Amino acid sequence: MTSSLFADAKEMVVEQFAYRALLVQMIKRDLLLRYKQTVMGFGWAVFMPLLNTAIFSVIFIRVAKIDTPVAYPLYAYCGFWAWNFFASSLRFSVTSLTSNSNLVQKVYFPREIFPFSMVVTCLVDFAVGAIVLIGLMIWYGVPITANLAWLPAVVVVNIVFTAAIAMLLSMGNLFYRDVKYLFEIVITVWMFATSVVYPVDQVGGALGAVLAGQPMSAIIDAYRATLLYGQAPTPAFFVAALTSGVLFALAWLVFHRSEFKFAERI
Repeated sequence: MTSSLFADAKEMVVEQFAYRALLVQMIKRDLLLRYKQTVMGFGWAVFMPLLNTAIFSVIFIRVAKIDTPVAYPLYAYCGFWAWNFFASSLRFSVTSLTSNSNLVQKVYFPREIFPFSMVVTCLVDFAVGAIVLIGLMIWYGVPITANLAWLPAVVVVNIVFTAAIAMLLSMGNLFYRDVKYLFEIVITVWMFATSVVYPVDQVGGALGAVLAGQPMSAIIDAYRATLLYGQAPTPAFFVAALTSGVLFALAWLVFHRSEFKFAERI
């Protein structure tokens, strides 16, 4: 059993490396298609986080004021910046197999390239959105501390967790087309169950502990800790990192072993 798992893992990594040029081409194609014939181009990468930040700033500053460690617009934008990368990656990944049916049916290559390419494509938007975050940090006078060194680890954990969910969703939607409809409901509920627009630890009780401990809350809180508060990530982040690594390995293994069924389910 162990030798079989090791062999599968080695095969998956070797195949992914062998087809790395195809992954690059898929990323270029996805970026071109996404912004082709648009006026704003990469401006869309910052428009929605800024719009959501403005809306929730009105609500939580003027209507139902809440206390946050930094200015609320900065707190909210950081949350939406991280969340939009996660949500956008999944939104594009969920149909990544079904929308490329000709390639899935006729040409052999590791099919996980489809969800992986969507995640990396959204990572470009994530990098563009970081420019606005830096501007807001300068505007609100947020100092840079040594704990910023934790940021690359936070980004890696975010990518790993996102890629794991992306593989499961793309595969799930291939077998059950209801997944893409349920996804929109789940992702909306998930956002409000995550510390995107408010500190979930203020909920209190067992529910607050669950919301604060779920991986995306821990990841978003880690972004804020390293970037805005000058602190190291909390223990919840390291639990999320372990969870993300295990989930990614399991999701990739299940995806790889199910690939032979993909063509007949298209």
